[in-house]
Amino acid sequence: MRLHRIDITAFGPFGGSQSVDFDALSTAGLFLLHGPTGAGKTSVLDAVCYALYGSVPGARQNGQGMNLRSDHAEPGTRTEVRLDLTVAGRRLEITRQPPWERPKLRGTGTTVDKAQTWLREYDATAGTWKDRSRSHQEIGEEITQLLGMSREQFCQVVLLPQGDFARFLRADAEARGRLLGRLFDTQRFADVEKRLAERRRATEARVREGDATLLADAHRMQQEAGEAMELPELAPGDPGLADAVLGAAAVARATARERLTVAHCRLAAAESAHAATRRALDDVRELARLQSRFAEAQRRAERLQERAGAHHEAQRRMERSRKAEAVAPALELREAAEEEHRRAAAAEARARGMLPGSYADAGAAGLAAAARRAAEELGGLDAARRAERRLAGLAEERSGLDRQECADEDVLREAEAWLAEWDATRAALQSRVDSAQEAATRAEQLAVQREPMRGRLETARTRDQLAADLEQARQQALASEQRALDARAHWLDLKEQRLNGIAAELAAHLTDGEPCAVCGATEHPAPARKVAGHVDRETEDRALAAFQRAEEQHTEDGRRLGVVREALAAATAEAGDAPTAQLEEQAAELEQEYARARRDASALHAAHEELRRAEHERERRLADRQQAAVRAASRLTRRETLEREQEELEAELTKARGGSGSVAARAAQLERQAALLTDAADAVRAAEDAAQRLKDADARLADAAYRAGFDTPQAAAAALLDAAAHRELQHRLDAWQAEEATVRAVLAEADTAAAAQHPPADPATAERAAATAEHRLREAASARDAAARSCAELDRLSARATEAVRRLAPLREEYDRIARLAALSAGTSADNERKMRLESYVLAARLEQVAAAATARLQRMSSGRYTLVHSDDRTGRGRSGLGLHVVDAWTGRERDTATLSGGETFFASLALALGLADVVTDEAGGVRLDTLFIDEGFGSLDDQTLDEVLDVLDSLRERDRSVGIVSHVPDLRRRIHAQLEVVKGRSGSVLRQRGV
Repeated sequence: MRLHRIDITAFGPFGGSQSVDFDALSTAGLFLLHGPTGAGKTSVLDAVCYALYGSVPGARQNGQGMNLRSDHAEPGTRTEVRLDLTVAGRRLEITRQPPWERPKLRGTGTTVDKAQTWLREYDATAGTWKDRSRSHQEIGEEITQLLGMSREQFCQVVLLPQGDFARFLRADAEARGRLLGRLFDTQRFADVEKRLAERRRATEARVREGDATLLADAHRMQQEAGEAMELPELAPGDPGLADAVLGAAAVARATARERLTVAHCRLAAAESAHAATRRALDDVRELARLQSRFAEAQRRAERLQERAGAHHEAQRRMERSRKAEAVAPALELREAAEEEHRRAAAAEARARGMLPGSYADAGAAGLAAAARRAAEELGGLDAARRAERRLAGLAEERSGLDRQECADEDVLREAEAWLAEWDATRAALQSRVDSAQEAATRAEQLAVQREPMRGRLETARTRDQLAADLEQARQQALASEQRALDARAHWLDLKEQRLNGIAAELAAHLTDGEPCAVCGATEHPAPARKVAGHVDRETEDRALAAFQRAEEQHTEDGRRLGVVREALAAATAEAGDAPTAQLEEQAAELEQEYARARRDASALHAAHEELRRAEHERERRLADRQQAAVRAASRLTRRETLEREQEELEAELTKARGGSGSVAARAAQLERQAALLTDAADAVRAAEDAAQRLKDADARLADAAYRAGFDTPQAAAAALLDAAAHRELQHRLDAWQAEEATVRAVLAEADTAAAAQHPPADPATAERAAATAEHRLREAASARDAAARSCAELDRLSARATEAVRRLAPLREEYDRIARLAALSAGTSADNERKMRLESYVLAARLEQVAAAATARLQRMSSGRYTLVHSDDRTGRGRSGLGLHVVDAWTGRERDTATLSGGETFFASLALALGLADVVTDEAGGVRLDTLFIDEGFGSLDDQTLDEVLDVLDSLRERDRSVGIVSHVPDLRRRIHAQLEVVKGRSGSVLRQRGV
């Protein structure tokens, strides 16, 4: 990957548009990115990372990209980063625009535009750029695939960050493992460990579940077998459970079969005894039944003899009833004729009673003639009825005209009164519209002043907080400076004491026959001895480390003090010297005035609407007044016409009414009279016809009674039975005959008569004997069934237990195998001698590669003194396999990396970072990294070491690489000619390229 050019607009501290030509900077191989603290050196690297991955490194990435925008940018300038690079042989251009809050095109306020991304590729054949994608996801996947690295890997490999690798160098195994895990993506090995552990727990649960099921079957077998089966006290998962259960089941099955054989024998004996008693009981019951049947037949014969007289009387009554049935039709006909004559006479009397006295003796013909005369007179009243209805309609119409006149008079009065006040109403409404319009204009003016006032107030609060933080930072810096001086003095004292006693320290390593490291002599007659309070190297190293930590803390506190001072100066310049309370009061007054203006302006729309409604109301009332005048003229003409028509109709109706109050009354009178006469004529004719039919019916009835043998019709009627009495009498006769035949048949039976000659039977004794035999049979059958069920259940449970043991065997073997693998990968197995987890083992291999790659450069930077080695020793309870030590060639001893000095720590960290970059690059598929950045740390090196480090970095050009050093060390400006300077100012930072 090689960077060619980057264009930055409104990003970070850069308020305008800035460009960096990496091709020009990379010509010299090494280039320097420098500038004062807070100018934006790291922001250039953030822009590169943002262009590639859409986010910036580490803690600076928060929100949704809104914080990437420069506070110095103009409101209309959009934040944008455009990167031109070559990766995997392809020339690409990536443009990213984060979301930004811009002013609205119409109205006031702001709106948020979404993030935008473009990817273009240069076509060398056509000599033009071609669009490839505008999708965030597609572009992100394309860049990640081409680089072969995630954002975290890129930030560790290409943008070597401040202090990260120094912390990695001194970190414990756990922290070092977390970083290596992110870079080399060993999560899949951790997932393997987790998966094995989950499978072990799942398989163990299945084994325990199978054992629990087996043990449950064993307890059910024990319930079936009773005391014949004893189970050992075993729990699910205990060894030997299956064999113990199967053995106990075999004993229980044998015992159950013996019990079943005994139960079969007892059941056969009980069945024989029960059959004998049942036969005896049946014989006794049959004898008792026959004896009871013969006695009952004798009693029934005696009762028949007692009721013989009543039976003969019923037979005679039935005979007379059959004769009277021949006279029944004539009787029914005579009764119907009599009922009809009675109804007709009553109807005639009622009809004559409703007629005037002049028609009391009139016949049917006279009544019919009078009805026809009344109907003819009624037909002549139709025209008079129509005239009467028309007269009523005229009166209703005149009433409607009167109501309309009253309504129009009310409309005219209301319209005149409302229109008289129109000028005053319109003036008042127009005044409300003008006031609301002025308030809306004032609200817009105040809205423009609100945001600046809020920003100034917020800055003033920040200024006050920074003023308090400045004093705290100053005190902290003084305290850390004093601690650093004390630690340095303590370290120098211990170093002087060690040098004074160095002879004793060297003498401790002398061996007879071995040459002295100082003089070379092989004899050591009087080696120096350690005195009380001797200072060894470890004590001196601890004091040196304490001094270095105190010095680093002092440097950090000084840097923090400078940052607070710069922030306070910037906040004071923006907020001014006005007190925060005064600004808060001004802001509150502005908000109140703005709220009042908004509240007054909110009535503008309502005032416009009310004025519009009032104008529409005026137009409606003018139209109503004009329409009322037109209707009044039309009513006058219509009223005159109606009066003339009314006079003509009244004269016609006076003639038609006669003596009645109205035509309708006269018509009703004639209609009622015609109806009464017609009904009376019909009733007279019906009464005459009914009298003739009654006379004929009497003659036919007398003849029928004589023919049936009765003296009078009344005697025939008395002998006739109704249907219910006839059925009841016939039922009694039939019952007598059936009972007599049944009794004779029973008394004639030979077996019944023979049974009557035997002594009385005793069924109770026979039933008791049969019940006892049946009870013994049920007990024997229950015992046999229980034994059979027990055998069957034991066989079923034994078969299921055997099958369960067979199925559980492979599962138990699988559990043993998975448990061994899970323990081995988790580092808890006895076979894992170093107690290393699988992920730690993989990371240890990667760390070993990193240490080997870093040593090649570390030896050049340290003039061959230091070598990085990886250690797989376990430290306390921590992770094993991720130790990192340094071998000092001057002493030949291996020591912890924390004992390196500040400068040594820097170039060791740098070598480690470059080695890690090589390993990660190879891991990513060998993607070539032609541009690297190193952020800070060179200030801790002396001149000689700085030259050696720069030589190593300069050697990277052998692979056609370019290395950018981010530092504000003044000496580097003399040594490196190609420079990119970041200059900060009140309006934002700018970039300047020098020496290219």
